[in-house]
Amino acid sequence: MARSKSEDKRNAILSAATEVFAERGLGAATSAISSAAGVAEGTLFNYFKTKDDLVNALYRAIKLELADAMMSDFPRRASIRNRLQHVWNRYLTWGIKNQKQQRALQQMTVWGGLTEESRRAGVAPFLEIETMARDAVEQHVFLDRPLDFIAATVSALADTTMEFMRRDPRQAEMHRSNGFETLWAGITRKK
Repeated sequence: MARSKSEDKRNAILSAATEVFAERGLGAATSAISSAAGVAEGTLFNYFKTKDDLVNALYRAIKLELADAMMSDFPRRASIRNRLQHVWNRYLTWGIKNQKQQRALQQMTVWGGLTEESRRAGVAPFLEIETMARDAVEQHVFLDRPLDFIAATVSALADTTMEFMRRDPRQAEMHRSNGFETLWAGITRKK
């Protein structure tokens, strides 16, 4: 008779995977993850058939957590600048508070094993941001650049800003503001 699966064990495995991937990279052994989770390695594979399944599940879980942080109270009727600044501030706050999730997510985002289903699930909660960016290009607020280029620019500058905020927490708000102003100047048309 098959044992029922525990949500607590599944969450412990995902949490341990976050820790291990953030510290050791996605090439870390599943034995390290199961050990950190306090479960047998066979138990890990009862919850996730393969390591790839585990990584895809973790990616989707972190993206949902990030969406909750970024999209709550999203100012839908505000100016493009204010909406972008909201997203910027929420992403930085989440990344500073959740450094291991942010580092694991960076790796998973460029990992070749993400399924198309996981990519779609990861993008879905952020469609309002994509719509805002399209509107900004159409309204000639943003430079006419591919949206994936703009997204990569935002991500790279956010990662750099977070590193400065971590290194110099007393000046964190200055770094957050400087990062946003640099971003705004870099992607918008000069008037």
